[in-house]
Amino acid sequence: MIRHQLAAQLYTLRNEVKKDFPATLKQLKEMGWAAVQIDGLHGYAARDIAAVMKELGLRTAGMHVGLERMKHDLDAVLEEADLFDTKDFICHSLPDGLQSPEGYASVKRDLLEVAVKVKGKRYRVGYHNHDFEFHTSIEGKFALEYLLDDPTIYAEIDTYWVRKADQDPLSFIQNYANRMPILHLKDMTADSRQTFAEIGSGVIDFAPIVQWGLQNGVEWFAVEQDYCSGSPMDSLAISLDHLLKLRL
Repeated sequence: MIRHQLAAQLYTLRNEVKKDFPATLKQLKEMGWAAVQIDGLHGYAARDIAAVMKELGLRTAGMHVGLERMKHDLDAVLEEADLFDTKDFICHSLPDGLQSPEGYASVKRDLLEVAVKVKGKRYRVGYHNHDFEFHTSIEGKFALEYLLDDPTIYAEIDTYWVRKADQDPLSFIQNYANRMPILHLKDMTADSRQTFAEIGSGVIDFAPIVQWGLQNGVEWFAVEQDYCSGSPMDSLAISLDHLLKLRL
């Protein structure tokens, strides 16, 4: 059973948490999620949200953080990580205008500098991909592979974006055994739109992906759906139900 390792990525519910963060967390706990992945606090105080999560018994599967915050507001990022009792803070995307070899080189330097600052502490610095990191080659490898070739930067691979880049998610994640504490599960529709879908309703086979993760150091399986045709909460319920039926 993987229930205790399943997390809802709160970007999926960004509109809901803006309106009422505590109530949204309560709904997720009642639905059966073990954890959430933080994606911004939307004006709420970290201490207050952490207290709500503790009261509900929701754990934290890492935090998505912008690179600029990592570079210029690291003390506050680490304070939030402590409040949420998580080791992991992950750069959620490549900053605008840096989709070039020079841009990726600068991002890699910045991430490594942050990793050096927290070396010897309990924290882990990571990077979350999209598909565009597969559109640039550096030193004979995809830009994503280049960013992650130093093991001090942890991988947070997103299955949808790997598939969107015409790569096989199961094959690709195998490059990051025991250095990917959080894996993003996201499905893709089977039609020509290739857009976001609830887990189990699209083209990606998640059973072998999750099985591999359980055997290779994945601590959290974070479900994210960037856009939902209906209620995001309903979409997360569908995804959770499918994952629990895998009986892994």
